[in-house]
Amino acid sequence: MSAAGTTRPATAAGMLAWGREVLASQPFSVLVGTELAALSPGKAELRLPIRQALQQQHGFLHGGVVSYLADNALTYAGGAAMQVPVVTSEYKINYVRPAIGELLIARAECVSVGRQQAVVRCDVFAVRDGEEKLCAVAQGTIARLGDGG
Repeated sequence: MSAAGTTRPATAAGMLAWGREVLASQPFSVLVGTELAALSPGKAELRLPIRQALQQQHGFLHGGVVSYLADNALTYAGGAAMQVPVVTSEYKINYVRPAIGELLIARAECVSVGRQQAVVRCDVFAVRDGEEKLCAVAQGTIARLGDGG
């Protein structure tokens, strides 16, 4: 999650605008319709409208789409905290219940931030009839991109 060589803005509004520019440069994120709803140092919220084209054969949102949103939210939160270009080094996800509804929300927050990496937790919710239900929990390591200098 970064545009190499760019500096993140100091203001909250500037950081959110910058984050949205980065998201717009990710072809898959554009394809599935992801929105960056919030971004601050160490925290991120991504939203994705649930539509039939993203579901699997049982009518749930495909697990790969849930995983993608968690991964991207983890990376946004870690990158916003570390203030350097980053990538996901690793993550795991636990699916708690099927993602059924109109909207998927991933909220990520850093647990630990260092110079080379951040450990980030993410809760993913499916929104159905205005009610949020936890559908997945993820945790990952977000690593500084490049030579680490």
